[in-house]
Amino acid sequence: MNRALPTDLPIDDALVKEHGLRESEYAHALKVLGRVPSYTELGVLSVMWSEHCSYKSSRIHLKTLPTKGPNVLIGPGENAGAVDLGDGLAAVFKMESHNHPSFIEPYQGAATGVGGILRDVFTMGARPVANLNSLRFGSLDLPKTKQLVPGVVAGIGGYGNCMGIPTVGGETRFHESYNGNCLVNAFTVGVVAKDRIFLGTAAGVGNPILYVGAATGRDGIHGATMASEEFGEGTEEKRPTVQVGDPFMEKLLLEACLELMQEDCIVGIQDMGAAGLTSSSVEMAGRGGSGIVMDLDQVPMREQGMTPYEVLLSESQERMLLVVREGTQDQVKAIFEKWDLHAAVVGRVTQDGMWRCRWQGQEVAAMPVPLLTDEAPAYDRPQSRPTWLDEAQTLPEIPEPGDLGAVLLSLMAHPDVADKSWIFRQYDHEVGTDTVVKPGADAALVRIKPGAFGQDDHGKGTKYLGLVADCNGRHVYLDPASGTAGQVAEAARNLACVGAVPLGLTDCLNFGNPEKPDIMWQFAQSIVGMGEACRAMEVPVVSGNVSLYNETTVGDTTSAIHPTPGLAMVGLYQGKLPQLNPTLPAAGLQIALLGELGAHLGASIYLYHWHGLERGMPPQVDYPSERALHTALRALVVSGEVPYLHDLSDGGLAVALTEACLGGVGAKVTLPQSTERKDALLFGESHGRAIIAFEPSKLAQVQALIGDVPLTLLGMSGGDRVVIDGLVDLPISELDQAWRNTLPEFLS
Repeated sequence: MNRALPTDLPIDDALVKEHGLRESEYAHALKVLGRVPSYTELGVLSVMWSEHCSYKSSRIHLKTLPTKGPNVLIGPGENAGAVDLGDGLAAVFKMESHNHPSFIEPYQGAATGVGGILRDVFTMGARPVANLNSLRFGSLDLPKTKQLVPGVVAGIGGYGNCMGIPTVGGETRFHESYNGNCLVNAFTVGVVAKDRIFLGTAAGVGNPILYVGAATGRDGIHGATMASEEFGEGTEEKRPTVQVGDPFMEKLLLEACLELMQEDCIVGIQDMGAAGLTSSSVEMAGRGGSGIVMDLDQVPMREQGMTPYEVLLSESQERMLLVVREGTQDQVKAIFEKWDLHAAVVGRVTQDGMWRCRWQGQEVAAMPVPLLTDEAPAYDRPQSRPTWLDEAQTLPEIPEPGDLGAVLLSLMAHPDVADKSWIFRQYDHEVGTDTVVKPGADAALVRIKPGAFGQDDHGKGTKYLGLVADCNGRHVYLDPASGTAGQVAEAARNLACVGAVPLGLTDCLNFGNPEKPDIMWQFAQSIVGMGEACRAMEVPVVSGNVSLYNETTVGDTTSAIHPTPGLAMVGLYQGKLPQLNPTLPAAGLQIALLGELGAHLGASIYLYHWHGLERGMPPQVDYPSERALHTALRALVVSGEVPYLHDLSDGGLAVALTEACLGGVGAKVTLPQSTERKDALLFGESHGRAIIAFEPSKLAQVQALIGDVPLTLLGMSGGDRVVIDGLVDLPISELDQAWRNTLPEFLS
């Protein structure tokens, strides 16, 4: 059957290259098809074989991660992962990137990133209960940064706030490596009855396929392909590939889908995300081992004169694809029409294993489903350890500052350490009234309302989700394996500070061009470190996303981002709500260090900020000690004996102590005897440590709860200054001003 249309472009080598296909990839397509693809088919191949959709550079490495565990219900491969919360409930969650679109159009890029990850969660039947984000921007003195930060923050807040989903935490960092590529990683978690989870599968020959939600336009065409390329000069011209979101439409779609899920209609359901109708239909057929035929004329369209190429590749937002049981079409349509949404039968499930599309009575695409899924290209790309690491991992002799108070004051004003409330106050983090530990803490804590998801909670106590997102790109840059392992440990440590036991992890792996051996080595080593830490900490990876080609070429210079494997971890806390304070709650409390004193300067923010050095090895994780610390922290939270806990990370002990005092209650502490440098003791970033504060009379109870974890009594809370062993003596007001003013002054 003739698949050419009058609007088609002639297929030649230049057009194939323009669509991002290598000669070898195109040759493989020709061999399988036995003919030249149509223009529509070439577009489909370009998006389904893009890095963004096929993971062709990362698949072989991702398979090495631990993805199973006693609480894992659904691992990687579906729209999101799911873990068992007990009592018939499951948490469904995932993290994804929207980096390139956000750099081009900050508001819509960030907003549609939030919208996409929300759909990934509620397409599985879960009602979203919380959002997080992980953001990276370039230097504060860069004009582009001043444009990106407000735009991205407004986009995240605008979409999440309108949806009524609280954004309860996250993290934001700044570094010159992100000058040409900001990172916008969005996370959503939802809750569902575990026997009501829906999958993205096309099954049942003859079952109808329904398109539901918003109409299709031309926005976002080739968005997946654009996300699989380096940036260069002229990047701003790619604005048409950025999707446009409508959170009010998505709210209707959410409620309509969840209403339909109470009926016995759905066989499979899939979000139309990257590559739109193409990827959703192909992935559903691939999971079901079936074929699909679609009549594209039936797709609701909001623009005149659209072609099948445009309909298939559009990434218009707020759309879903459903496979429903034969005979339920009218019931499905009635529900979506009630919510003022489109609902149209656009195809059927077939048994021939082919993905077919028709347009005005003519077949414009016919390709084997495996060609677009399992048989998509996969590469074991060359790797080489960068030679510059030999020097970078060694520490030169550096002078010890004479005024460590000045160092601390300067660190508190560093944008990575400074107050982020300018950002998170633009997010509604309390909508739903279930956010019990709010942004700015080690981790968020979100209540699961008793009975809200059909569970029987009688006598079982309230459940809380612990949520955290984090990554230290500097640690990963200087040693990808141990740096990534440290981020897994830190995320679990943050959860322990709110009493939560880790259940699962989702990742968003942001790296440069994988065709460069040094970047591919960074990626592979990061996966090695993540896998090692997840196995040691018994935290499975249940979902995730890979974002490569985060590089920018200007003139003859190409710059990649720091390798940034963003991690989000979900934990569970059950029982009486912990009485935790964001800062020291009173004078007269004993302040103590849990874990070893530590003095590891390598890869620290202190070295980078004060000495201008990104040097040294990042701190290593001692897994038995780290796990013992987490157990101790959780026991302290449950006991209620410790009103303040805080982990040590960026800036080490001095920064953590100062953060504890920012509520107005000061501290006076003395360091134990040590032969280590004083700056290392204050600002080193060793893992496996936390500070706690408690009534001195509770010392015996605290010691009994922490077991063999080292406990060092440092001093007492009180006064209005931070005093550290004659090395630092500063008023809280001065430290607070430095910490609080950085972002507002930059963005004013």
